[in-house]
Amino acid sequence: MKATNIVWSDGYLTSTDFEKRFKQKGCVIWFTGLSGSGKSTISERVQKELFEMGHIVYVLDGDNVRHGLNKDLGFSPDDRVENIRRIGEVAKLFRQAGIIVLTAFISPYRKDRDTVREIMDEGSFLEVYVEADIETCKKRDPKGLYEKAIAGKIPEFTGISAPYEEPLKPELTVDTNGETVEQSARHVIDLLKSRKII
Repeated sequence: MKATNIVWSDGYLTSTDFEKRFKQKGCVIWFTGLSGSGKSTISERVQKELFEMGHIVYVLDGDNVRHGLNKDLGFSPDDRVENIRRIGEVAKLFRQAGIIVLTAFISPYRKDRDTVREIMDEGSFLEVYVEADIETCKKRDPKGLYEKAIAGKIPEFTGISAPYEEPLKPELTVDTNGETVEQSARHVIDLLKSRKII
């Protein structure tokens, strides 16, 4: 049974109030790419650098979110859609509170990423495609997921037995086949500066 008779509460403080206090604009940096492409590593590096610069920033990581908020979801196409929908709504709340939120999710379907973009204020959703080929991702695979997926032990594994749809017009692409983590993180921070978010 779905909730009825609910009304959104704006509260006393606005996004502008938070932005003035924090001296930054709330936004969502949406890292997308294959498992092992470097999404979590880069997002954590960006978080560290922004924090050291005095910014309020938080990482929503795919595995961490599946431990709690989305622990009832699997990896079927429908569950993947719901996973991203929930994350999008949580990220929106962070953004409204003036926080720079970094999300590190495979988010394989273009339509789902576009749906999250649509619920954000104009210019507050920045899609970062973390590009790496399958061979590079396999080499970086600390959990052995690719090996298990190729052996058929993990069904619906993105890039092997389930599709990944590359972004068509991301705000930024970082090529982790050849870039270092530091280089990729610097590109992200430069993007934030160019958009006057920091």
